[in-house]
Amino acid sequence: MIASVFPPPKRVLVIRLQNHGDVLLTTPIFSALKRQFPEVEVDALVFAETVPMLVANPDLTKVWALPRGKQVGRGLRRINAFIQLMLGIRRRRYDWVLHLNDQWPGALAAAVSGASLRFGYEMEKRDFWLWRKIFPVRIVPTFAGHMVEKNLAVLEALGVSVDPRHAPCTMGFSGQDAGLVSGKLAAAGVTGKYVLIHPTSRWFFKCWEDERFAEVISALAGSGWQVVLTSAPDQREVDLVDGLLRRASHPGVVSLAGQLTLPQLAAAIAGATLFIGVDSVPMHMAAALGVPLVALFGPTHVHIWRPWTDRAEVIHAADYGPLIAPNDVDTSTSERYLSNIPVQPVQDAVWRQLARFANQKKVADVV
Repeated sequence: MIASVFPPPKRVLVIRLQNHGDVLLTTPIFSALKRQFPEVEVDALVFAETVPMLVANPDLTKVWALPRGKQVGRGLRRINAFIQLMLGIRRRRYDWVLHLNDQWPGALAAAVSGASLRFGYEMEKRDFWLWRKIFPVRIVPTFAGHMVEKNLAVLEALGVSVDPRHAPCTMGFSGQDAGLVSGKLAAAGVTGKYVLIHPTSRWFFKCWEDERFAEVISALAGSGWQVVLTSAPDQREVDLVDGLLRRASHPGVVSLAGQLTLPQLAAAIAGATLFIGVDSVPMHMAAALGVPLVALFGPTHVHIWRPWTDRAEVIHAADYGPLIAPNDVDTSTSERYLSNIPVQPVQDAVWRQLARFANQKKVADVV
């Protein structure tokens, strides 16, 4: 048990330099550390664009943002920003640093931290003496289970007790976010219960056929449900939602597409009776917020990326016909790979979820 060799940590830095969903699925580590070491301060280092996933997380003391691309400029300005970030990490005097992917900037942060315990993954692409020097403690990552289980395996290897069955993800939002969303919903005429549908993904190969989504939307609206459509601000996603509005024209269907930040979207999801969407960040947000959901999956490793909740129904395109292998997908393609999924199974799952959860109280993280 590695943890028993070291005194209980006062400060731990968890590094996750990946996408929004990856960051959200890391949050059980934060809460598990707080349960094991109640006095510990847990910080996170993430890419700047993913910070909204963590800004309202009650288990974190500080979130470090690593800019990339054009976020911080070029040349000396970029170098200076990185140096200041590293100096700030050094000044925090971490006891443990856990690096949960293979990015070299994260390895440099671990190296300059001065932490007595530095963890990194043992992987072929990082089989260098420098990587081994920076990370004396390593394990081979496993992809046998869910991504949350892979993350928690790090703590188990360090001797930190954790039960994945009681390790939910955490997605927070502020009272200000909730108030803004309430105002937008009221202005759109939405009162009382509603179903939130997020039909888009930044990767369009994960999207379902528009006419089929419109059929589900129309069935809900025709049954008296208010339906709120959302998407990211990306114009392609907004255009997709606008097309659904035209196909499923009904006064009970409204759009907040492109109008919400991620914490505001979380507030909107938290207020919903049911979430319907594809394999995307909002789907994981709904799971973290305890909102019942129906999730449509295409060529994805479902066992790794399924919603981390027992309140979800997953519809997988592979169950309805041949499907391209996940590793063979060109993510830039405009082709959609959910066309195998018929309307009826989705509608059946929606009605089952509504029958099961429509009158149950939801639990959401509001801070």
